[in-house]
Amino acid sequence: MASVDRPKPDAVQALFGRPQAVVGVLHLPPLPGSPRYRGAPIDDLLEEALRDARRYARGGVHGLIVENHGDIPFAKPADLGPETAALMAVIAERVRREIGLPLGINVLANAAHHALAVAHASGAGFVRVNQWANAYVANEGLLEGPAAAATRYRAWLGARQVRVFADVHVKHGAHAITADRSLVELTRDLEFFDADAVIVTGQRTGDGVDLEELRTVRGATQLPLLVGSGVAEHNVAAIMRIADGVIVASALKEEGVWWTPVSEAKVRAFMRRIGDSSEG
Repeated sequence: MASVDRPKPDAVQALFGRPQAVVGVLHLPPLPGSPRYRGAPIDDLLEEALRDARRYARGGVHGLIVENHGDIPFAKPADLGPETAALMAVIAERVRREIGLPLGINVLANAAHHALAVAHASGAGFVRVNQWANAYVANEGLLEGPAAAATRYRAWLGARQVRVFADVHVKHGAHAITADRSLVELTRDLEFFDADAVIVTGQRTGDGVDLEELRTVRGATQLPLLVGSGVAEHNVAAIMRIADGVIVASALKEEGVWWTPVSEAKVRAFMRRIGDSSEG
């Protein structure tokens, strides 16, 4: 299928120095300003993030994403205070400096401007934006794609080096608004609106991806393709035969759920499975 825009350098290769990458997610605890924050000292929040980052790194992942997943229920971008971006920038900079892995930022829900500001301030190389183009009905209400405003903001910041990893058919939402447009066209919209990589997910955090849907998206774009939910030892080999990377968290946690600490043993076993599948 012909590209809808001029070809770009491979963002996965450029960021991670390899054709396929495993990216672990740092699910931050509730931050100041969020409903579940109970006054934990900033140093404690920072140490919790560094603990999980160290375990991911020792286990062998290729990169990390810092995400404010503990801030449930998530606010729309316009309702997020500056305290979220400020603290995430501090945490991300410390993680990048100590761990040394390529780093991404995801500010929920769909806060592309905040994420770009955090990435630029902390030296992160990419942001994840769950709804980059078009619009959908999310848990938070109606969310519109911020691509036009966010790319202008990125240019104003002087942060063109920060790449955008964008979801297609984003989880935790309904897509009735765009139901008259095919998955192929929605994928091509991301490329047309200057995303650098495409992410496919299941229906919600931890849900597996449909492999046929993954193949459809693979055939619709020349951008790197990643899977962003439900990746585990039992399915990663099949996924990596199609995709250029995986974003993984829940399967690598101590009890297999997002709110528990990262298990270094699970990370090591997962990365061994990646090695086995690449050798097979």
